[in-house]
Amino acid sequence: MDFSPPMSRTQTFLCAVRRPDLDTRHHFDKHKIMKSDEVIAALGALAQESRLSVFRLLVRRGPQGHTPGELAERLVIPAPTLSFHLKELHRAGLIEPRREGRYLFYSPNFPHMNELIGFLTDNCCALADKDLGPACAVPQDAATQPKRKRA
Repeated sequence: MDFSPPMSRTQTFLCAVRRPDLDTRHHFDKHKIMKSDEVIAALGALAQESRLSVFRLLVRRGPQGHTPGELAERLVIPAPTLSFHLKELHRAGLIEPRREGRYLFYSPNFPHMNELIGFLTDNCCALADKDLGPACAVPQDAATQPKRKRA
């Protein structure tokens, strides 16, 4: 008879998020493990609705990034407020500014984002007494699935 408590929704999510196409071994071998203060800063920065929206939009855009004007227009955030949020995301290491001529572009810091995901999912279900099946399984075809297009 198994008396272990059922996995929480968060544990299930973290186990399902682990993706083979995110190579966290490289980051962990080089840095051993992300420092707790870096993780807390990143999660704290994302724990605000506007910053989360900015970061998600930048992740969708990819390395090309957006200018602050484009972000303000797309997310309907006043420029001074957006500036504050960009500063907080940059301080947490989640985004990087890039200057091209007179324009400033912000893009996600993908290595830092992948380290954060790796930190959260490292050793997922490692202490489970038994195989938890699909809840902790790493999808084998995650890298080959086509990206979803949103309307």
